Amino acid sequence: MKQYSVEQLFEGVKACDKRILGKAITLVESKKPEHRALAEELLKLVLPLSGNSIRVGITGVPGAGKSTFIESFGKLAISKGKKVAVLAIDPSSSIHKGSILGDKTRMEELAKDENAFIRPSPSSGFLGGVANTTFETMLICEAAGYDYILIETVGVGQSEVLVADISDIFLFLKIIGGGDELQGIKRGIMEMVDVIFINKVDEDNLQKAKNTKLELQRALQFLPEKEKKWKVPVLLGSALNKIGLEDVFDKISDFISLKKSSGRFTEVRRLQAEKRFEYWVKEYILNASKSNEELENQYNERKKNASELMANPSSEAKIFVESFLNKKI
Repeated sequence: MKQYSVEQLFEGVKACDKRILGKAITLVESKKPEHRALAEELLKLVLPLSGNSIRVGITGVPGAGKSTFIESFGKLAISKGKKVAVLAIDPSSSIHKGSILGDKTRMEELAKDENAFIRPSPSSGFLGGVANTTFETMLICEAAGYDYILIETVGVGQSEVLVADISDIFLFLKIIGGGDELQGIKRGIMEMVDVIFINKVDEDNLQKAKNTKLELQRALQFLPEKEKKWKVPVLLGSALNKIGLEDVFDKISDFISLKKSSGRFTEVRRLQAEKRFEYWVKEYILNASKSNEELENQYNERKKNASELMANPSSEAKIFVESFLNKKI
């Protein structure tokens, strides 16, 4: 396999060469120390070219039709002259840490479009089903000139929080079910959403869909306002039949315009970057501790004490961090 220099990767990203773009993302995803060093060089080069996209986080219950929605919405955006990158975070094999869903096969038509780029990435056990380098991957796609970055989550655990932390707008897909339509929808998700799309609506379930819409609208009235002057819209449609997608596109545009006019757009992105800084501080501290034999042994000892509840986990962590700070590496 041909090895590319950082400069070659950067030029390939700028030219939106999909093959080289994939190589650049693979480099950023690597956990090898030598690759991390090269990745940092590449990210330093692409950073000035990034930040010009609309970052859309997409979540929903299993069966909500996330992949179908993303394909249909992506094609709609492309028809409007936009370029679309899809970061589809797959569940990972607990043994091999590989991507097991194969999003390209589920978005076959979109994958063929020259103005679309689909990157299935394994979550590799990272909390919440969002790959730990999704933010950095997003920056590379932005540098390649993609206007919309669509981030599909696994939809488990804390994935909603993590996706909200790296996106400009958070879209929740809902489908019609039996009984209480609000049952099973966590309050936390409802507090984070910016747009709700009730998918798979047809003539047979239209009335049920309208009833669900009313219930969701009532529930939203009791939640704190996430963005001033923004009333979370509840939209009806069918991604498969390409119904209601224009409404979603327009609401996303309206929301981004509102955030930019209020100054919240820049403020939120700044806070998101700070959270990435905090994540990498923790990551590098852990890696540094494991590069020193004495500290690594102490780390493993403290972790063992915590895991076996021989001592309070927070106390063991505090003792280890104090040792780390007092150790000259």
